[in-house]
Amino acid sequence: MHKILIVEDEPDLLEGLKDNLTKEGYRVVMATRGDTAVNVAIKENPHLILLDVMLPGMSGLDVCRELRKKGIETPIIMLTAKSEEVDRVVGLEIGADDYVTKPFSVRELLARIRARLRHLPPHAAETLARYRFGDVEIDFEKFQATRKGQPLELTPREFDILRLLIRCRGEVVTRDRMLNEVWGYEAYPTTRTVDTHMLKLRQKLEDDPSNPRFILSIYGEGYKFVG
Repeated sequence: MHKILIVEDEPDLLEGLKDNLTKEGYRVVMATRGDTAVNVAIKENPHLILLDVMLPGMSGLDVCRELRKKGIETPIIMLTAKSEEVDRVVGLEIGADDYVTKPFSVRELLARIRARLRHLPPHAAETLARYRFGDVEIDFEKFQATRKGQPLELTPREFDILRLLIRCRGEVVTRDRMLNEVWGYEAYPTTRTVDTHMLKLRQKLEDDPSNPRFILSIYGEGYKFVG
């Protein structure tokens, strides 16, 4: 089931969109302010974002810009009451995938959503090329990482662990899942192997490895990335 994040501050429109998307079988999460939308997008990891341009706290254009800067490539459909061509151009130039002007037909919007979701690659929510958190920048395609502008020496396995954690940001990743997806059970590693690698990752990524900000331990379960 695809998950869609709606970022909209008009209560009636928000509820209407939620009801229609739910009826279509989508999981819906919502945000009503631009300055909280980025964190919600990071936490919820949706397959598509409906993003209003005029929002309190931060404009939708700035939200879009910030998500793209962080390396989040989730399709974004902008919603706006403005019809000027310049607004559409700016939205598309900063990384939006589509643009719908209010008032719009719900039927048309649903068609645009389906079209975007059809073009997602398999396991699109798992696709991750680049990501930024804190003062760390990761390029998974080039296997390069920096912290405070300085190169970070990460092993290929550390890149794999980090990719999995970020891909599942906001969710607990169990040690068994990590063993299965990163090592493969045929390698016969142990859960202690996971803990050892997580300790080394924290030493490289966290300001205070003993009090981590991004990679959290969930007692008895595994780890959760919250950056």
